Amino acid sequence: MSEEIILNADPRERTGSNKARVIRKIDGMVPAIIYGAEKDSLNIKLRLNELTKASQDELFYTQVLVIKTGELEEKVVLKELQRDPAKGRFLHADFLRVSSKTKLKVIIPVNFINEEECDGVKNEGGVINKAIREIEILCSAGNIPESIEVDVLNLALGSSMRLSELKLPEGSEIPGLDESTDQMIVSINAPKAVVEEEPILAEGEEGEEAESSEENADEDSSEESE
Repeated sequence: MSEEIILNADPRERTGSNKARVIRKIDGMVPAIIYGAEKDSLNIKLRLNELTKASQDELFYTQVLVIKTGELEEKVVLKELQRDPAKGRFLHADFLRVSSKTKLKVIIPVNFINEEECDGVKNEGGVINKAIREIEILCSAGNIPESIEVDVLNLALGSSMRLSELKLPEGSEIPGLDESTDQMIVSINAPKAVVEEEPILAEGEEGEEAESSEENADEDSSEESE
């Protein structure tokens, strides 16, 4: 299990766009809000260096986070992280409170395993074609997987695996999955044939070869007449 990502926050009394600019420029922090779970919203401001570091971790966008404000701890997931489109600096963050039973839709990366030992690749010379790299699942906030493993070990040449064949963590599901949305995840294809093209003769070469052939034919004819 990955380590918890913890962010330290201070209460934020100032609200509004002008106040937010002051927080970012003068305080050197990022305004944010925590809401949900039938509790009052909590206005906070986050340390810029901590938020920057946390945002570089892929799990920041999918896992449950801990925000500490004094002695208060909130378990949350990131709902929105606003950036300045021109400068890329953080403008505001929205967090949703969660409990272990809260159901969330999250996008999880796919991790393909046993690629080199894949039957269709190792024994039949096939090539792995990965159709998707991440999957949206519905799961409890207390059981969000870091990745979904797809084992290609026993896939033969010409075979494939679809979403309905995945082994998901207990309590997880792919929302809206049916026959029409049962997308292919990976397939083992035959390698593309390499077609060797005939060498292209430079202009004049074809004529020169024809003339040479004619000359050789003439020489042969005169030798026979002698």
